[in-house]
Amino acid sequence: MHKHYDSDRAPEPVGPYPHARRVGNLLFLSGIGPRARGRRDIPGVTLGPDGEIASYDIEEQCHSVFHNVRCILEDAGSAWENLVDITVYLTDMERDFAVFNRIYREYFKENQPCRTTVGVSRLPTRIAIELKCIATI
Repeated sequence: MHKHYDSDRAPEPVGPYPHARRVGNLLFLSGIGPRARGRRDIPGVTLGPDGEIASYDIEEQCHSVFHNVRCILEDAGSAWENLVDITVYLTDMERDFAVFNRIYREYFKENQPCRTTVGVSRLPTRIAIELKCIATI
């Protein structure tokens, strides 16, 4: 079975791809960030007068991205507990990794999927975190 899913609760993709695609009993999520559906601003981001990021709250972005992942999983017929692998992209590993790890621990007390965390210089929009996930259905 090959089927793609788009959630009405998760932010619109920034490119021509679905939120998720099912292959057999696996669900592959596209990279998911913290934006909210129907909004262009990013939770926790303050822009300066020049339009550049003046500051951001990684904690707020973490909670938002986890919410978005949960919405996509549920709308595709899966669940948070079915996550088996997560790749995390952080734009400032030194500043944000400890905070991310603390929040991650709160969300994954029972289910502990495999995880890789990668530091990147930039993501497609002005977000500080993006998750790429695989779950079972």
